[in-house]
Amino acid sequence: MENTTKDYSHIKGWGIDADPKNDPTYPMKNRTNGEHLGYSWERPTLQSETVEILHSNERPDVTAVFGTSTPPSGLSGMIRRMAFKKTENDYGHWLPLILADRINVVEGIIEDLRSGHVPNIFAEKGMKAEWKYNRSGLLRQIAVTAIIGYGVVAFYRAKKKRDRGY
Repeated sequence: MENTTKDYSHIKGWGIDADPKNDPTYPMKNRTNGEHLGYSWERPTLQSETVEILHSNERPDVTAVFGTSTPPSGLSGMIRRMAFKKTENDYGHWLPLILADRINVVEGIIEDLRSGHVPNIFAEKGMKAEWKYNRSGLLRQIAVTAIIGYGVVAFYRAKKKRDRGY
């Protein structure tokens, strides 16, 4: 198999950054030409693992720096642990993580109430800005939530009546 170079000169702007003397970012970035010579740097010291860290099974180890403010816990933590056993190109990885985020919100509200703090959900969800900039969307969201809530309550009341034999 012959290795031939292809000519892309017909594409406008192709290879514009190939010549360091013709650098379109020159006034904005004072280059040291390290990008063209290759970087030589020492790996930073790794952050110590003081809490459980979930990382991709596609990486041999954790990254040099990671967040430790909210380690996995509760039901959402169990779902996250399960999700990180799957490969990143699988829905079985990403959909459980989205579900775990939603469950973690509820867990946070329960934890706030348990510790004696009543959360201001209106402020925490940014509804003041939503009211100011997207009033129709907020009203639609409130209406849909109310309709679904009413439907759930009506369903369970009707089921209760059927079970009692009314």
